[in-house]
Amino acid sequence: MFYIIGLGLGNAKDVTVKGLEIIKRSKSVYLESYTSILPVGKEELEELYGRSIIVADREIVEGSTDEILENARNDDIAILIVGDPFTATTHIDLALRAKEKNIEVEIVHNASIMNAVGCCGLQLYSFGETISIPSWTEKWQPDSYYERIIYNYNRGLHTLCLLDIRVKEPTIESLVLKKKVYMPPKFMSVAEAASQLLKIIEQKNKIKKGSAVISAENYVVGLARVGSDSQKITVCTLTEMEKTDLGPPLHTLIIPGLPLHPLEIEYVKQFATDITMFQERMEGRRIPRNK
Repeated sequence: MFYIIGLGLGNAKDVTVKGLEIIKRSKSVYLESYTSILPVGKEELEELYGRSIIVADREIVEGSTDEILENARNDDIAILIVGDPFTATTHIDLALRAKEKNIEVEIVHNASIMNAVGCCGLQLYSFGETISIPSWTEKWQPDSYYERIIYNYNRGLHTLCLLDIRVKEPTIESLVLKKKVYMPPKFMSVAEAASQLLKIIEQKNKIKKGSAVISAENYVVGLARVGSDSQKITVCTLTEMEKTDLGPPLHTLIIPGLPLHPLEIEYVKQFATDITMFQERMEGRRIPRNK
């Protein structure tokens, strides 16, 4: 049997009882380590689970999948996923490949960022399409994701922005030389995401004033390490978010749709850097100009 087990978001103890029972009896246990990260290391997981864990980076997951799945034909093999197994398409692909080989698959669900963001007070059923914000480089600065933010915003829906994670990415030089040399891990912060959005807004307004739809004064929600003991939430304008340091990864950004429900305003305002200004803005007493 091939098991895909969600670990939740916060720490080693967030694993479900069902998941832990499977982990303890499996012949091999892998920890997928490149679509997301836990605030704790492999050693802490091994101590709690009472068994060894194989860290599965991108190369192992993408290059050794067939071998892992073949082992699951006769033995219990588990792969551990931060959050919920089906939050990332990578894990859906794993399940499909197992089924194609007629290998039994069982999914053990857990909390993920997709539902845990409700901790900020925005109602989950008011979220629209989730987007990913990639890190820009000097020569590659995509902005197509912005149109999906506006699509949600024009319908009064919140946008959950998943921020770029780069783990064990090969350098351009290593690809040319065919040598395994990797860039340092990089995790996008809410400040970096806000900075990119502000540049997109500026560019669009240069083409046609007001075409950006949202402005630098729109309130956004920044979250860090959701589900952990060091979880942090900040609500401020996009301009302020560009200067905000929420500490270590992982970070998440939300662009709220308007108007907010009164219950949302009441809960979200506790995280605002300026509670009075936030409440006035959300209640429509101060309308920001599009810059």
